Amino acid sequence: MNFTKIPQLKNTDSKQFFLLSGPCAIEGEEMALRIAEHIVTVTDKLKIPYIFKGSFKKANRSRVDSFTGIGDEKALKILRKVSETFEVPTITDIHEISDAEMAAEYVDVLQIPAFLVRQSDLVIAAARTGKTVNLKKGQFMSPESMKHAVAKVTDSGNEQVIITDRGTMFGYQDMIVDFRGVPTMKQYAPVVLDVTHSLQQPNQTSGVTGGRPALIGTMARAGIAAGVDGLFMETHFDPSTAKSDGANMLPLDKLEGLLNQLTVLRATINQMNL
Repeated sequence: MNFTKIPQLKNTDSKQFFLLSGPCAIEGEEMALRIAEHIVTVTDKLKIPYIFKGSFKKANRSRVDSFTGIGDEKALKILRKVSETFEVPTITDIHEISDAEMAAEYVDVLQIPAFLVRQSDLVIAAARTGKTVNLKKGQFMSPESMKHAVAKVTDSGNEQVIITDRGTMFGYQDMIVDFRGVPTMKQYAPVVLDVTHSLQQPNQTSGVTGGRPALIGTMARAGIAAGVDGLFMETHFDPSTAKSDGANMLPLDKLEGLLNQLTVLRATINQMNL
């Protein structure tokens, strides 16, 4: 994959990991711009290639009364404004075949959710837009099986594909990241570790997903040490009021300190690989 083909992706020659980060869902223009401005400032200072993440809608919810979005076109226009304001690429997840062409008009990377990564028509529709496709590894899939998901993209004539691991479910309410899968999946495409979703505790009896955000630093450091190409972290200035996935988000004011640690670790790993 050629990262320079992602429009406006900066610092690609820094030898640092790349970062996909932002709120779980677009809740409004002010919050999206506020979060993006902070992350862009930090990543520019640390020379980290950065892609702003925000879901234009949340289709996979535990309960019918869960927040799903502010309106598709409204949220997508906010993603475009983030890109134009801060000159960074953006990523959003899609859930239906019709979403692919619509979202591709506004964002630079299309993400296939973990529960949908085996849906061939959806993956192919994303690939045919020509946008970079980020495939979330299903919680029920082995690292080896992601080879076939990647092939659906490349066989559609699109070489711009990323794999993101968000853990594997070994019980009803918890997930584990098996770092043995990192070198396996790197044979197929660049690999990202979804730090915050890996620490989710889904299927709670309340119908609201839980999480273990205190372990975000541990998980992120382990990912860099294992050799991932990038990290995915959802963040919010007040996770307690976030309308989606607040239980496992990183508070925005803690992002810079963690990224500082991770860039130092990545530089050390780079030296070890010489």
